[in-house]
Amino acid sequence: MTRQQALKLVQEKVTTKNLVKHMLAVEAGMRALAPRFNGNPDRWALAGLIHDLDYEQTKDRPDRHGHVTVDFLKAQGFGDPEIMNAILAHAGHKTPETPMEWALTAVDPLTGLIVAASLVHPQRLAGLTPENVLNRYKEKGFARSASREGIALCSNLGLSLEEFVEVVLSAMKGVRQDLGL
Repeated sequence: MTRQQALKLVQEKVTTKNLVKHMLAVEAGMRALAPRFNGNPDRWALAGLIHDLDYEQTKDRPDRHGHVTVDFLKAQGFGDPEIMNAILAHAGHKTPETPMEWALTAVDPLTGLIVAASLVHPQRLAGLTPENVLNRYKEKGFARSASREGIALCSNLGLSLEEFVEVVLSAMKGVRQDLGL
């Protein structure tokens, strides 16, 4: 599957603009992390782009989140088990094992925290620093849905929280116009 094919699927299946932006943010973070783990940036980015393809369909059935996407991809003849396992791991249906699985599981909530931090920053994403994000990370009441436990899984990649935030924030700044931030 190419990025264009994946983006077309996202545009067909996802109606919430903010969810599309979230998927683009995760795509950017995954692309930036891939080279650090000898991963293919295009494949890692693809996992990030389609990881929540079924979110709207399954928000009332979290036990199906991820599974619906994987079943759909299999039916379309897309058989990349590494990407499908990463999607299932991010949704909590399997314990992450590979760097791609750990990365997707940790990048997903971090992008939410970064978006929330940018929305209260006077210069939005352009002016946000890793220190700003780390300060917000420490505020338990800020962006509660951005799982601090999920973000902290970056340690399973051998990355400090500071380094992880820096990489993902930089990647998101690279696509900030697509994110509207």
